[in-house]
This record gives sequence, C-alpha cells and structure tokens, in this order.
Amino acid sequence: MNIHLIGFNCRFSHSCPALFYVRNELERHLPGTTPTLHQFTINDPYFETLLTITGFRADALLFSVYIWNASYLQRLLPDIHRVLPETPIVLGGPQAPALRELLPFRATVVHNEIEGVDAAFFGDLASGELREDYRSTPGGHFPSPYRPEDFQTHLRDRNIYYESSRGCPFFCSYCLSSLSRGVTAKDLAQVREELLAIFPHQPREIRFVDRTFNAEPRRALAIWAFLLENAPAACSFHFEIAPDLFTEEMFVFLEEVEGGRFRFEIGIQSTHRRTLAAVNRKMDVDRALAAIRRLRQHTGVHLHVDLILGLPFEDETRFGQSLRDVLTALPQQLQMGLLKILPDTAIARQTATHGILSCREAPYQVLATRWLDHPTLARLYRLGQCLEAFYNKGFFRTFFSFLIPVEPDIFAWFRQLADRCAARNFFALAHTQALLHEILSAFVQEHDQAPLLLELLAYDWLLSGHRHLPGVPETELTAARDFLWRHAPTSLDGRYSGRDRNLFFKRGVFRKFSAPLLALAGLGTGGEGYLGFLSDRKNARAVAIAIPVAGPERGEDAGAAASGDGPA
Repeated sequence: MNIHLIGFNCRFSHSCPALFYVRNELERHLPGTTPTLHQFTINDPYFETLLTITGFRADALLFSVYIWNASYLQRLLPDIHRVLPETPIVLGGPQAPALRELLPFRATVVHNEIEGVDAAFFGDLASGELREDYRSTPGGHFPSPYRPEDFQTHLRDRNIYYESSRGCPFFCSYCLSSLSRGVTAKDLAQVREELLAIFPHQPREIRFVDRTFNAEPRRALAIWAFLLENAPAACSFHFEIAPDLFTEEMFVFLEEVEGGRFRFEIGIQSTHRRTLAAVNRKMDVDRALAAIRRLRQHTGVHLHVDLILGLPFEDETRFGQSLRDVLTALPQQLQMGLLKILPDTAIARQTATHGILSCREAPYQVLATRWLDHPTLARLYRLGQCLEAFYNKGFFRTFFSFLIPVEPDIFAWFRQLADRCAARNFFALAHTQALLHEILSAFVQEHDQAPLLLELLAYDWLLSGHRHLPGVPETELTAARDFLWRHAPTSLDGRYSGRDRNLFFKRGVFRKFSAPLLALAGLGTGGEGYLGFLSDRKNARAVAIAIPVAGPERGEDAGAAASGDGPA
C-alpha cells in the first residue's frame, strides 16, 4: 500500500514523533507496506501544500492532529477530499475527534495511542473498508520510534522528542492528559539503550516529553546522570518538571550541571490556592516558588515558567499577584498562556459555572470569565505580549535583573508599559530589538532611577553584539576606543598582547560606565571605568571586558585620541 503519514508542525525545527510511531506499527501489522513520512509547517503556503499532498497518489492519507494545527487542517482536509473523494483520510492525535465534527465529510479517527489500537484497524485499512472509529487501550509498550536513517532525513536539523514515560500523575481539569489514568514508565535499561542509539547522530536538543519528568526523583536523577556522562557535549535537554517535587539530592546534583545544558519547563499556572483547587491541580505553592528561586540562584539551568490567564477565581488583582510571585524569582522566561477550553476536558463541562466564554475553534482560547470581563482579559493578554517581547527574548537581562527586585510593583510596571505600547501601535509592529530598546528608553525616563536604567539598557544593547548605540554619536564610542588604545595596558589577561593589541581595539566596541553599572555587571573595581564588548560567536552575543587605564584620564588625552591618532 502507498500510505502517506503527514504532520504539520508549528516550526521547521519541531518534529512530529507520532508519525514515526505510526510508521512502525503499520510496517509491523502490514508487512510489505512502506509508509512515507512528510512534515510540513502551519506557515507553509496553502495551495502549494495542497497540490503536494494531492499529488502523492496515495492509497490512504493519515494526519496527526493537535490544537495548533487543527485550524490549518480544517481548511485543508475538505479540499483534499474534494479532489480525492475515494482516498481514505485517517486522523489521529488529541484533537482528531473534535476536528472531525467540523469537517463536511466523515473521516476515520484513531483514538489514543497507536500501539494499543484494535488490530482490526490495520486489516480494514488494507482492504479499504475503514470504520469511523478505532479505539486504543493506553499503557502498552512504546519503544523509541526512531531509526538511524531518520536522523539524516526526517529529523535533520530538528529537535528530537523522546518519551521515557507516558501519562501524567496529575489530573488538571483543563488538560487532555487528565482523561487517561496512570503513568507507564520505561525500564531505565531501555531508556539508556534508546538514548545511546540517538547520541551518535549529534542531536542539538533532546526534548523529553514526559508530562512530569521528576515525578519519581530517583529515576530522574539516574537519567540526568546518564545524560551528562554519555551525551554529546553540545546537546541540551528539555524537561517538564514539577518544582515542588525536588529533593535536596536533586538540587545538589543540578548545582554541578554546566550552564545551559538543561532547560526546565515549569507549569506554575497560578499561585492562588483556591484557583489551583478549582482546576484540581495539586501543588505546594511556597515550596514551588522556593525551588524556582534556588534553581535560579545556584544552578545554570534555564527556567521557563508558565502562568495561565483566565483560570477560575483569578481576577486582575489576583492574577497580578501570581505574576509578581513568579517574576520576582527571575526565571529566564515567563510565559502567560491563555486558558484553552479543550473538548472533553472537565473544565469544558464547567464553563457555565465559571462564566467562561472561549473561541469556538482550536486552540479554543478563553475570551472572558466570571472574574475577567473581555476588555480586562484583552488588556492582560497585551501585557503578556509585552512580557514575551521585552523580558522573554533576553535582550535586556541585566536591566530586568536590577529592575525587578527594586520595583515596588513589577506587575503595575508592566501594565503601564503595555498601555504605553498600545499607544504606540506596538502590537501591530515587528518587535525588533531596536524598537524594544527605543520604547524602554523612553518609558524609563520618568523613573526615579532613570540614569542607571538607561545605562543598563546601553550595556545590554552592546552586550547583544551591536557596534553602535542608539542616540549616542559614533564619535563618543570612537573617543573611548582611542583613549583606551593610548592608556590601556600593553597586555590584558590573555585578551591581547604585542601585535594582537591593535586587532583587539579594532574589533571591540568601548564605552565608559558608572560604578553602580559596573558593580551590577560584576565588573566593578569600586569606581567608574571602561568596558570593551567583543563578539562571542558561540553564544551569538558579545562578552564584556573591564579595561583598566594605565595613565591618568585627562580631557586633553581623550581629545587627542579622538582626533584620529589611534588604531585604524
């Protein structure tokens, strides 16, 4: 049979593991069948994609469906069916049943995971006599679906998704994982064997999709230790974790992990205990926040923390407190996601109770609740967009590391910034670093620590690798460089010496900063001084270097240097 398995990812860097699992099961049950995998994105040109799929001359088309690609497929599948009315279309994935109800024809739906599906499905597929529904029994065996050749074709330059367990130990009312009970974990020996088969292909990132990776702390520690001992040095790892389940042994272990090697996605969702109880989410809030602070202060783990906007019992004031609670722990990223009312979940049956209005089509975002009318929710959503642009992109790390601990109400600060952005039509513009820098520079002019905040913005801008500074004449940076060329030591801590000195000053960007700025940057010596910024290609940023001055700093010296008698 000529069977084509099709996935639509959000980005090219993503991959769709479901296609690989289905391929293997098809080949196991239908010997001689060679399924073909295709990975598109939801941003691909529509008509070209349609022509590509209708040109496959397939005996059957199987699609992976989830909330982020359902709208694209809702448009695409009817057109495929019009052109190929006799070609069976099979849908699988968490959003498949809901999508079928929106289609003008009856596609076949495979419910739950492919490994436990009724064996009749494969026979019916081969005979062309498919029923509308096939159901699976969860909890079966699910070996890694990848083969060596996949890494040079379907997975090349993409993230690798890996399951060491399936299921979730929690039953949050808004999550599809709550519909199945129990967790099935692979034996550690199998996990090690499967990962060892992946490592030789030099993956850049392996994303563990276990719903709560650290639900069993000893197991999590064993896998972490194995990864650090055996994985390629350039590979990073992503985990979804519950911060209140960390043990002391886990904290101690993570303190020794190289910075950036591990990335944790942490679903706090809310710090309001009544809200958490209403959605059946069990979490020790104080313990969770303490864990985030400790991870941030004592480890190099990258922390991505999630809040959900629109949960029951959270009005604007209480949501603001959740944001303050998490943001003051200074995670590298804080995402404000909208509550999504997914079909068949418990919260979908409670919309009248909670006064919830949501979008009719996937991804079913909340529009209003009993505690947040639509204008208020819209205003908070815009605040979340500001958080994404100004904070999460990481352009202003030093700026926010200073501002957040000293700002009396960081939620109010971001709310005011969002209002300023709305007045600038910011949300319809491309969020370039130059635009963000411009808006922040104007916004902090009225702050009581405006001079230092503006210096922090200048520092972060140059640390991003730029060779100019908005609003500052080029002659100011040139004067600083030429003054340092005259007065800096003949050699500096392995940065330059002898003939390398001229090259150092040609490559770098230099500026004078205040003592408070230097102290915040960890480069201070007690007074004001000069910093040099040199490109760091490995991290796609610049590295800041303190430049000592050997001689007295006199105005006439700087003026003479600025006249051009310095490095070319």
